Amino acid sequence: MHIDISLQQQRLSLFDETGQRLASYAISSASNGPGSKKNSGCTPLGRHVVRAKIGAGAPINSVFVGRRATGEICSPALMAAFPDRDWILTRLLWLSGSEPGVNRLGDVDTMQRYIYIHGTPDSNDMGKIGSHGCIRMKNTDVIALFDWVEVGATVLIHHD
Repeated sequence: MHIDISLQQQRLSLFDETGQRLASYAISSASNGPGSKKNSGCTPLGRHVVRAKIGAGAPINSVFVGRRATGEICSPALMAAFPDRDWILTRLLWLSGSEPGVNRLGDVDTMQRYIYIHGTPDSNDMGKIGSHGCIRMKNTDVIALFDWVEVGATVLIHHD
């Protein structure tokens, strides 16, 4: 499996080993645009791998903080109670860069920046920028992707 993410199109596509597209989803990437620097709030470019899958079997809209389920289920009331949270929901695919100096090691390390593909509240618009660096997806879409993809799958993030 291979994941291709176009920041310009705000689209994630999943391909099988033969290059056939299996699925395509609207996403939301960083408001700050592309970039790999630590603390930039940007979405890193280049080749990555799925380093870990987190949240298997968790209920839809489960809230994660620090890659751990909090036991909360995201709702409008919970969002109102915590208006400044960056909502990471349902499933996480934790990315690790594959290109030293570009998105791996030093001050550009994707994994150390905690960059994920993850679910987000249904009220968040997809197909538009808006994240803090991660790739956000609708919860039903991230569940489908999570079920398709194995740890070690390749991910290419580009801006063209």
